[in-house]
Amino acid sequence: MPKYSSSNEFRSDTFTTPTQSMLETVFQASVGDSVYSEDDDTNALEKRIAELTGKEAGLYCISGTLANQIAVRTNLVNPPYSVLCDHRSHIYVHEAAGLATLSQAMIVPVVPSNGCYMTLEDIQKKINVDDGDIHGAPTRLISLENTCHGVVYPIEELRRIREYCNETGIPLHCDGARLWNASVASGVSFKEYGEIFDSISICLSKSLGAPIGSVLVGSKKFIKKANHWRKQNGGGVRQSGLLARMADVAITENLPEIVKSHQMAKDVADFLTGKGLKLAEPCQTNFVFLDVEKSPIDLDILAKYGEKYNVRVWPGRISFHFQNDQESVENVKKAFWDAYQETQKLGLSNVTSKTYVSPGEK
Repeated sequence: MPKYSSSNEFRSDTFTTPTQSMLETVFQASVGDSVYSEDDDTNALEKRIAELTGKEAGLYCISGTLANQIAVRTNLVNPPYSVLCDHRSHIYVHEAAGLATLSQAMIVPVVPSNGCYMTLEDIQKKINVDDGDIHGAPTRLISLENTCHGVVYPIEELRRIREYCNETGIPLHCDGARLWNASVASGVSFKEYGEIFDSISICLSKSLGAPIGSVLVGSKKFIKKANHWRKQNGGGVRQSGLLARMADVAITENLPEIVKSHQMAKDVADFLTGKGLKLAEPCQTNFVFLDVEKSPIDLDILAKYGEKYNVRVWPGRISFHFQNDQESVENVKKAFWDAYQETQKLGLSNVTSKTYVSPGEK
């Protein structure tokens, strides 16, 4: 594995590291007890994100997984119930069966008919209507992810789904771990997204460089109950002002830098597709997802070229963030192209046990 540096890290945008200004601001951080809502910097961060999204209140959470899980749990009352989401959703695939164990919810995964995002029609085909049939688990929550695999949810489709939720009374949650990227790429403001969703979890580390945490936003009533679930799940943090202060700096200084990661991703996507490799999804933000069936790359071969060019990579996904430098971007092109060519020479034309899509993370 190449020597660690965020500049040559392409496995995930979670590998960003705190900047010098973030580290220095810790010395001015408040040290109140946030479990009792007595920490000034934590309260200020929650208020900032809530106002950004047009919501009444926010709740600092130690991770995006925690934010999502307590959001789901807060939305669900009186089982039996089910949650409808994309089959690739982080809450379904990468949160350790949290929906089943913490919320005791049945999950209804949906495969988008367009291959990129769930449409209203996709949802309507899978919805479990509460029509009195005692054999099913009525849909009590719809959860969307924006972005999902780097693809931005079209605002028009989100509004159609919102209207449907208004008609049916089903709450709508957004896993907005990368909503920063969605907003930058689409030009849709956070407040516009806030008007669509009942609750949103927003990550502070992905793409921004803050070390820890997410903020869950919603109504005051919703956040009050979510705070109870946060405590039950071990998420109460005492002096979280140290982390909140760093996150506040990350938003101010690094949000304007996100567009650079999108430009780098497009550069690499154009290079690889120009060489004949196929993408699994369109490159719209800071990810390049390769179609590993049509463009297989052997894991060991890629690791070898990662070492050669000093870049940290996974074969199915290339992630970009504001701390990547141009030299490493050029090297990641070389690593993937050389690994692909060698894989082809060895005749590995199909996905094998040594070719995989990278895991998700929160």
